[in-house]
Amino acid sequence: MIKRTLHFSNPAYLSLQKNQLAIDLPHLKSLGEKESKKSIPIEDIGIIILDHQQITITHGCIAALLDNNAAIITCNQSRLPTGMMLPIDGHNTQSERFRYQIDASQPLKKQLWQQTTQAKILNQAAILFNRGIACDNMVHWAKSVRSGDPDNYEGRAAAYYWKNVFPKKLDFFRGREGDPPNNLLNYGYAILRAIVARGLVCSGLLPTLGIHHRNKYNAYCLADDIMEPYRPYVDEIVLGMIDRGENFLELGSSIKTQLLGIATVDVHFDKNRSPLMVGLQSTTSSLAKCYEGTIRRINYPMMKSFETKRTFNYREEEIPESITINEITESGYQKPDDELPF
Repeated sequence: MIKRTLHFSNPAYLSLQKNQLAIDLPHLKSLGEKESKKSIPIEDIGIIILDHQQITITHGCIAALLDNNAAIITCNQSRLPTGMMLPIDGHNTQSERFRYQIDASQPLKKQLWQQTTQAKILNQAAILFNRGIACDNMVHWAKSVRSGDPDNYEGRAAAYYWKNVFPKKLDFFRGREGDPPNNLLNYGYAILRAIVARGLVCSGLLPTLGIHHRNKYNAYCLADDIMEPYRPYVDEIVLGMIDRGENFLELGSSIKTQLLGIATVDVHFDKNRSPLMVGLQSTTSSLAKCYEGTIRRINYPMMKSFETKRTFNYREEEIPESITINEITESGYQKPDDELPF
């Protein structure tokens, strides 16, 4: 069953009553609403976002949410996600899985990063293909990725992708502190990151120990690795808003509601499809089995199959001349070591 994502953007008092999240919304009383209180079963909740400075939540409520593997996200005064709380004990064989993860060899990590990079580039190519933008070079790069991606095809693909995916009139440059719609991407990636971190914990893995990301200040390196092939699903939502002419200069309630819908977006695997939050659990579970040595591939969703698509020859010179390849990272541009990868 897919878990619910709850977003509180007004003053609220949240408590625990009979294993239910009891919600008291005082602002509804001031508006003359008769029903200002409601309740939701704790076991139905996957993510809860606290997006107002006048929200009170009891310790009993926090403990119950974490006991049921829910993730709690807090936002700052600018209403941007700033912190995350996850359960410590998310799986019944957690200590064993920790050992497999810690003991993972460097060759295995490089192979897992190769798979992750390939899946990310192919999903970015799918976004471009669906928008009628040339993507044969992206498909070629994805198939050319070697173990550990020593040739930085992820960076080449990111540079090409961000240069072409948005309408030319926006003159878009991807950067965390960049102009809108970077604000939408940042918010969507933050929610996606929480979903991935929750999935990793539920699969008995440490979200801190990454296969590629190694920032010593980052507590969610593995989440930042595994979310990479899922980022284009956020991009797709943001592009849809722009195509419909919605105002994306500010993160209004309508924009946030659409971005929070990332948890229920359909994702397609080889033999089935599922909501993203459910599919993500399949991905993290397969990663745990890779660490154990029982399987060799992470189960990532694919937005489009390029197996039967004819590709064309292209020249490396087609990479935009204004971009220096060794300055490109997974998000398209160099980030300081201590900057979170939203």
